[in-house]
Amino acid sequence: MKCWQGSLGVSEYRGIVSPAYTVCKPKRHFHGKYFHYLLRSQPYIQEFNRLSYGVRIGQWELRFEDFKDIVVLYPSLSEQTQIANFLDRKTGQIDELIGIKERRIELLQEQRTTLINQAVTKGLDPNVEMKPSGVEWIGEIPAHWEVKRLKYLAKILPSNVDKHIYPDEIQVRLCNYTDVYYNDYITVDTVLNKGSCKEREFAKFVLRKGDVIITKDSETPDDIGVPTYVKDDLDNVVCGYHLTMIRPFVCRGEFIFRFIQSDRTRRYFEANSNGITRYGLGKPSIENLLLPIPPDAEQQQITNFLNRKTKQIGELVVTEYRKIELLKEYRQSLISEAVTGKIDVRNEV
Repeated sequence: MKCWQGSLGVSEYRGIVSPAYTVCKPKRHFHGKYFHYLLRSQPYIQEFNRLSYGVRIGQWELRFEDFKDIVVLYPSLSEQTQIANFLDRKTGQIDELIGIKERRIELLQEQRTTLINQAVTKGLDPNVEMKPSGVEWIGEIPAHWEVKRLKYLAKILPSNVDKHIYPDEIQVRLCNYTDVYYNDYITVDTVLNKGSCKEREFAKFVLRKGDVIITKDSETPDDIGVPTYVKDDLDNVVCGYHLTMIRPFVCRGEFIFRFIQSDRTRRYFEANSNGITRYGLGKPSIENLLLPIPPDAEQQQITNFLNRKTKQIGELVVTEYRKIELLKEYRQSLISEAVTGKIDVRNEV
């Protein structure tokens, strides 16, 4: 058995472990899988948390002196085996259901991406005349669309406003990396942290309705170029560090936002990012992004369509995530009840 920072498990192997682990060897009849379930059940997790203490930021430790005094429920070996077999079977069934739900989410997200790709490069009319875009990774576009570089459609503004708060600066709310990464939209209801900036920074990076923000730095290239759209007029909100603000002056910001969401743009950003341990997207790479541009009225039709469809898909995804959470809660509850004897599994087949 190994114990580290409050997490425990039963090992099926013999060997050497690091000093971060404490190894306990059973003295009596012991079914490893039963104790694996027991020590990971909710009552025991709560007890481990109660006895643990912090040794440094982000880490907790459970002393062996405290661990060894925890009372262990110890049925006969045959009952341990019955409980373990019951939980193997039941948790296997639950895990299979969770896997089905996770695959359903993947398919919905793929459907969302396909929908966006189609709408922002082909439009909504399946019978429209097409022409080569002249850009290999974009492919054909409607004949009445144009292709333009982003720098001719919007101002590109990489932010340098950090998270530090200085009393002699303008006190603002700061739109940070995680606010962009985890939200399709920044609205008046988005919870933002406090920050500060200089007057010239405020004038340059204060957010307006219609702006698009993308992540420009990350530990992996696939996290670069994740966009969000500023949907509302905001009060005193500034774009933060590791982000680039895109302020349209010709094209609709929401259409730019949707095009950047397409996997074609994501692949372009990945290919044009630089770095080894941390990746960055330079201003020229963003400025030179090529976009297929429909007329203004058609941009509005496309964004309205995508807003409606992606909302429907998003609601289905949320429903599937909730079902997964309920299955995980049921799994944990079943384990706790079985290992503590609250349900009798002796006659379970």
